[in-house]
Amino acid sequence: MTERLAISASAIARAAARIREGGLVAFPTETVYGLGARADESAAVSAIFAAKGRPAGNPLIVHVADVEAARAVAEEWPAAAAALAAAFWPGPLTLVVKRRLGAGGVAEEVAAGGPSVALRVPAHPVALALLRAAGLPIAAPSANVSTGISPTTADHVLKSLGGRIDAVLDGGPTGFGIESSIVDVTREPAVLLRHGAIPLGAIAARTPVIDGAGVIVAEGERAAAPGSHARHYAPRAQVRLLPAEGVSGAVAALRSGGQRTGALEVAPGTVAEAPREVLPDEAAGYAAGLYAALHRLEDAGCAVIVIATPPAGGAWAAVRDRLSRAAAD
Repeated sequence: MTERLAISASAIARAAARIREGGLVAFPTETVYGLGARADESAAVSAIFAAKGRPAGNPLIVHVADVEAARAVAEEWPAAAAALAAAFWPGPLTLVVKRRLGAGGVAEEVAAGGPSVALRVPAHPVALALLRAAGLPIAAPSANVSTGISPTTADHVLKSLGGRIDAVLDGGPTGFGIESSIVDVTREPAVLLRHGAIPLGAIAARTPVIDGAGVIVAEGERAAAPGSHARHYAPRAQVRLLPAEGVSGAVAALRSGGQRTGALEVAPGTVAEAPREVLPDEAAGYAAGLYAALHRLEDAGCAVIVIATPPAGGAWAAVRDRLSRAAAD
């Protein structure tokens, strides 16, 4: 049975002790809930992959308490890493660096056997308190079954992983609601591997960077960063992405054919009947509510979810990436 822990100093100490013992604890970050295990032990890291049903070729993000802790598990710390960490840490930016091998490094499984490791310092007070109490790096992908909708509440975690993990620290809804941006700083210029909470333009203002996101990694192949496989962030329902003007007609046709169909639109929306979700017409607000809306439509028993394609533009890049992968076959 998975224990649900209300946030307190004793609960964080208890969760930290469980992680030091090799257990699995879900916890809130400012992006989504992560599923944490100590990053320096193979058995603990392997337990993450088993609980999620995650492919071994999909590396994990390692959360650390500060830059000093990040540098302790990195073989190199290039100028781009220093510039981006100074600008965005603590915060929703993950840096891919060459990893330290041997003593003091992370378990091989964290990196999916590759030469690099993905690191970030989260901004959420619970996540930082847990890291400091544990006193070691914590590997933590999103706390959900592999390829499923990322969790932004403790309820989402329990719906997906209840009974598979030891505990979840319930810190309420997360803020950004979408995962971190990932930048590979082992190359010059740096390469954006995943669009996320920090837009490309803000990253480019701090260091030269090229957009390498959107790469589709075949199943069974090692990914350079999490979230690179075709299907990801997806509800159990079939997802159809359509132009906004086509959503109402498509939903009506599917419902008339007997399929329980939900709609997800940008405000003001065109579908009047539930199940429906309408999210803000600006990118940050839409991103913050996206996964929770998908969870509600999934919980409503929808067999199909018709989603209005969000606007173009850099601010919407992360949202468009998540929706395109959710809609992949």
